[in-house]
Amino acid sequence: MNSPFERLPQEDLAMDLARQAATKTTDSSHRHARSVPENPSPSRTEMDFATNSRGGNWPRRLLTLAVVAVFAYVGVAVWQMVRTPDSTAVAPAALGPVPERYDADRAFGFLVDICDLGPRPSGSPAMLQQQKMLTEVFEANGGTVRLQRGEIRHPQTGENVPIANLIAAWNPDAPTRFLLCAHYDTRPYPDRDRRDPKGVFVGANDGASGAAALMELSHQFPTLPSDIGVDVVLFDAEEFVFGEQSGEYFLGSTLFAQQYLLEPPTVPYQSGVLLDMIADRELQLLYERNSLRYARDVTRSIWATAKRLGVNAFVPRARSQAIRDDHLPLNQIAKIPTTDLIDFDYPRPGFRAPQYWHTTQDIPENCSGESIAAVIWVVHEWMLEQRGG
Repeated sequence: MNSPFERLPQEDLAMDLARQAATKTTDSSHRHARSVPENPSPSRTEMDFATNSRGGNWPRRLLTLAVVAVFAYVGVAVWQMVRTPDSTAVAPAALGPVPERYDADRAFGFLVDICDLGPRPSGSPAMLQQQKMLTEVFEANGGTVRLQRGEIRHPQTGENVPIANLIAAWNPDAPTRFLLCAHYDTRPYPDRDRRDPKGVFVGANDGASGAAALMELSHQFPTLPSDIGVDVVLFDAEEFVFGEQSGEYFLGSTLFAQQYLLEPPTVPYQSGVLLDMIADRELQLLYERNSLRYARDVTRSIWATAKRLGVNAFVPRARSQAIRDDHLPLNQIAKIPTTDLIDFDYPRPGFRAPQYWHTTQDIPENCSGESIAAVIWVVHEWMLEQRGG
């Protein structure tokens, strides 16, 4: 059965909210359509006028030249959209002068180490190895780690599958607490890959990037002010999906949100930040519309911090589509105002641009440690600015 929280861009926010309120349905389209203007051509009336006008072929030649000019203009515009930019040249200017303590090489190394485990769907041996890796890093940086366990049903076999959200806490009794989260499972197959939809999917950006970012950011937590507490949560079963009609979404974050509602902490979270697909080599983070709906102040304040720091990859403009992601259960069930930092256009939007999302090309070579470092710098500075807010 498909989840009503399927993480898909919607045509507009009103339709998205209507679908969430309705019974469980699904939209088989995983990407919004992008329209390209058709090449203009002369009308029949124009051609007849050119043929019959005084001067013989001269008007026809002028018309032909005009048509050629229009085609040339359209061709140049299309070429500008599809050409591959030099990401190493544009990235530093967009990411700003990130301080060295946010180690881009170390962050990228974490991402590579995670991907080296292979696919990490819920309940897999690679997921268990990843949990061990994360626990070692978080504990080495002073975090207290626990697993929040649950079970889900396999959509194909009907067997029970264990899931576990990994939770690491720093300064749990602090009066101001933040939730920083990501999903750390991978979809079982690269189902958007036209050549190999049953191939190996390591989820470098969609899966590993959020976990690697939080691993790197945890190196800053031993020096947190005593009045700031942070919980890092890695959600399992974000997309335990084996096809459009087989599987569910956001099971780990839903489990976490339900438990938070049933057993609220003494000090609730002030706000939350979800990191998903933030390692794009051509990073561009726009406002996500569901984030604006449920956590407008949180969202805008993070972009304001990015502007102050000169990280221009945070673009203060809303996407035309809303995105369903792990932040929905946090906002809707647990009532934790949570924003989603996600660059869904991976690597870039545009007519005939390559797309790595849910394909075998979502690999470390298409990701950037510099992008990860810039994002966690903004998030860390934002938390410090929000003390007592």
